[in-house]
Amino acid sequence: MVQVTELGYAGFGVKRLAEWRDYAARILGMEVADEGEDDRCYLRMDYWHHRIVLHADDSDDLRYLGLRVAGPEEFHAMKEQLAAAGIRYREGSAAEAEERRVLEILKLEDPGGNPLEIFHGPYVQFSKPFHPGRRMHGRFRTGSAGLGHCIIRQPDPREAYRFYTRLGMRGGVEYKIRMGKRTFEPIFMHCNDRDHTFAFGVGGQDRRINHLMIEVDNLDDVGMTYDIVRASGIPITIAPGKHSNDHMYSFYFRNPSGWIFEYGWGARAATHQSEYYSEDIYGHRMEAGGFDMPQEK
Repeated sequence: MVQVTELGYAGFGVKRLAEWRDYAARILGMEVADEGEDDRCYLRMDYWHHRIVLHADDSDDLRYLGLRVAGPEEFHAMKEQLAAAGIRYREGSAAEAEERRVLEILKLEDPGGNPLEIFHGPYVQFSKPFHPGRRMHGRFRTGSAGLGHCIIRQPDPREAYRFYTRLGMRGGVEYKIRMGKRTFEPIFMHCNDRDHTFAFGVGGQDRRINHLMIEVDNLDDVGMTYDIVRASGIPITIAPGKHSNDHMYSFYFRNPSGWIFEYGWGARAATHQSEYYSEDIYGHRMEAGGFDMPQEK
């Protein structure tokens, strides 16, 4: 089976592009790259041309997620794999591939209606070292683990699980979380050494995206970012703590579009074996809406 190898990039529609540009640099520490296009800008985290694209529109939501395959052979084999599984896709044009700064691209949707792009050959700029938007002690952890991880909307998590296994991902339930009379059993899917790249079954259904996790390689950057977020009056939705599944030390906070970033450090590699947990190791107290999960007494 051909496997996707990472979440390579993501695109978001944003109402307040200027505010987002400042937020990305001053709060997140990303490099804002401008290609002279009035309707978008690019956010860099490493040597790639971009990891995030911000599009000026009224959605304030996810526009697409880019999943990488290793090369042209895997790309063409993936087309056959999708067709055999009855998954509809469209092969992108050369212009569409160039817009994303990749060599080839497929366009499709997952069962939750989230737009996906399967690609190979990202544009990597080793001649243009990453320059953070503000001072950082270290750098973002990307590499073979990709951009990070995200929780996305899925009305039917089990159907979403089946879909993503057809892209070569694997995973399952990692938490059983009791909240009032309900027990939430989110599903986590991984495709590389990150504990997970996608998760679903957590959070409300108002937006396609619940949160995006970005990881740094220095603990002090988490602490410094926490202070910057607090000083800027940005709502923190989950206080600092450490997860049981990926062992990430992190905290969560809002962005100008209203959804959530997780800023973390120190995650362990995927175990590739099934386990589940009922709570985090410590911390992660819910504040200002938490995961935006429905509350029931």
